[in-house]
Amino acid sequence: MNTGLRITVFAAALAATFGAAYGVGGAVDAISPSSESGTHSGAGGHAAGHAERAPAKNEQVKGGGHDPAPPGGLEISRNGYTLDLKTPRLVAGKEAELRFAVVQDGSGRKVTAYQREHGKELHLILASRDLTVYRHLHPARAVDGTWSAPVKLPKAGGYRVFADFKPKGGEALTLGADLAASGTYEPAELPEHNTTARIDGYEVKLSGDLTPGKANELTLTVTKGGEPVRDLQPYLGAYGHLVALRSGDLAYLHVHPNGEPGDGKTRPGPEVSFTATAPSAGAYRLFLDFQHKGEVRTAAFTVHAGGTAEEPEKPSQSGPAEEEVGHAH
Repeated sequence: MNTGLRITVFAAALAATFGAAYGVGGAVDAISPSSESGTHSGAGGHAAGHAERAPAKNEQVKGGGHDPAPPGGLEISRNGYTLDLKTPRLVAGKEAELRFAVVQDGSGRKVTAYQREHGKELHLILASRDLTVYRHLHPARAVDGTWSAPVKLPKAGGYRVFADFKPKGGEALTLGADLAASGTYEPAELPEHNTTARIDGYEVKLSGDLTPGKANELTLTVTKGGEPVRDLQPYLGAYGHLVALRSGDLAYLHVHPNGEPGDGKTRPGPEVSFTATAPSAGAYRLFLDFQHKGEVRTAAFTVHAGGTAEEPEKPSQSGPAEEEVGHAH
């Protein structure tokens, strides 16, 4: 670990911005539907494994003479909408109000009409550039379209904010913006490869491979005290939500589970399955949100897609000593 050094807010923001620019400049393949997989996904960073669809009217696909759309979260503006982060700088260790709005390009008007997706008008994800801090936030929207959520960042450095939403009458989008936290900065390594995570007495095991350009099934099995958890509770309309972030540029993929509560065939655990497609080879952090006995917990994993040599298995102990993952309401 490098010796801690004091950085200014401007330096943190600048480093995060150039980190994102470098990642985008790498010309990676977009998350795209596969005719063989039954998976569907779009440039907004969403994917679900229970249906197949044709490309949307203005969706770019390979072989059509256009560059493929980038994965979700890499752009601050898309399809006529811009994420306006009104608090791009915070102080590490101090609680503050994170404020933002989604504005329409051209008119500059704030969006106030959204289509609810999994129980919410908008999902807000916040992650540190080193992927050791992850938060799934639930902001409140004012009448004028300004969103806000209290947040306390545990350490200084660069962060990325993802707004995952669907404007009324429009297409689903995931827009991203850089956030800087001032303070004493110590860079951290990407957490080691793991397919088992332990959090608050629960153990979650991940099986299946994340493969570039190909839809594969990922299954997460939840146990507690060695016993399978068979009474998971619906959280935002599902027994689990999975977010994948690519190391380096934090390309975003929000994967919905296969099946849903009340469909007559999906059981409330111990297994929750997803169908996901990695946009490219590389290392990814996967974050599973699940609810049991009235509390939402987050299990985190580091996996590699595309033939990257795997490191020895080391179960992740999700907690403040190593990383911070979780929710805020």
